[in-house]
Amino acid sequence: MERLARWKIFDGQQQRYAHRSDCCGCDMTFGIFLPPQAEAGTRVPVLFWLSGLTCSDENFVTKAGAQRYAAEHGVALVAPDTSPRGVDLPGEDDSYDFGSGAGFYVDATRDPWSSHYRMYSYVLDELRELVNGSFPVDAERTGIFGHSMGGHGALVMALRHPEVFRSVSAFAPICSPTRVPWGRKAFTGYLGDDPAAWRDYDAVELIREKGSTMPLLVHQGEADEFLDEQLRPDLLEQACREQDVELSLERCPGYDHSYYFIATFVGEHIAHHARRLAP
Repeated sequence: MERLARWKIFDGQQQRYAHRSDCCGCDMTFGIFLPPQAEAGTRVPVLFWLSGLTCSDENFVTKAGAQRYAAEHGVALVAPDTSPRGVDLPGEDDSYDFGSGAGFYVDATRDPWSSHYRMYSYVLDELRELVNGSFPVDAERTGIFGHSMGGHGALVMALRHPEVFRSVSAFAPICSPTRVPWGRKAFTGYLGDDPAAWRDYDAVELIREKGSTMPLLVHQGEADEFLDEQLRPDLLEQACREQDVELSLERCPGYDHSYYFIATFVGEHIAHHARRLAP
């Protein structure tokens, strides 16, 4: 693992690293914010952030303003990239919603993507193990959140692995990718043509099948241009109601899909996680 950069911010440290990934078969980058409490020798809770389409590991770090709140609550933030990079697969750079910058946090089973596009295992196992073994974080106090495609990934990982993640939240998540154009395109390309193979990566289907005892926090801008066609929080709301899952769905008038929206409410999300991850 190689440290690429380090900056002091809010009395903590924002750092960027590169490392060789066995899951993805290429070099991957990630950012980590260590709050001042970590520098005092304390193992702190850790939040994994999953970004959306077209993003890298740097968007959240530079645009969300999350470090201020993470420093206040004594929480570490980890922001991985959204896909493998530079693996030279045919068509990986042809569109914004598939391939580079669009890994969708699944483990691809379809060639040629299965050799590299294994973002689910990368985040859940490889990166988490690397972070837990290399930084002063408390592996027993881990949460996850994300935006859009990353909101989908965060919800799915938390619902499937409550033994790993004690808290979850999302901004404008793709709630049911099996039912919307973004998800159907990605899942067909990465997982094949059988919709039955997609269900484990759909938060709505997981809730309908298994429920959840973990409270869900979701913020959704009402001026989001992708709201009705791609995101469908109504389906998540319905599934949670049917299965008696605690969902706080905050509808935000006038807010769109951008990082201006995320920056406005990220403090509420970090406070939510801090409460859930308290000792």
